[in-house]
Amino acid sequence: MSPLNEEQAKEYWRRNLSLMIRCLVVWFVVSYGFGIILVDVLNQIQIGGYKLGFWFAQQGSIYVFVALIFYYAKKMGDLDREFGVEEEE
Repeated sequence: MSPLNEEQAKEYWRRNLSLMIRCLVVWFVVSYGFGIILVDVLNQIQIGGYKLGFWFAQQGSIYVFVALIFYYAKKMGDLDREFGVEEEE
């Protein structure tokens, strides 16, 4: 594992921030957008007897958040390997 030069460190951090921002945007859209703003529109759709807007407000945003955690961990592992800064086992 070699230390990054300044240019590599900036690129690593830029890509890390980009990944975090994309994850946060998805989380915001699902939790705030689907669960609060679009709840009336989504409530016109039912899945398993529950209104979709209610489902997103109560459970869907949590499922998406957990999926985002796994997605972020996978993508950061890939990024760490690409830049040679992965943790040793």
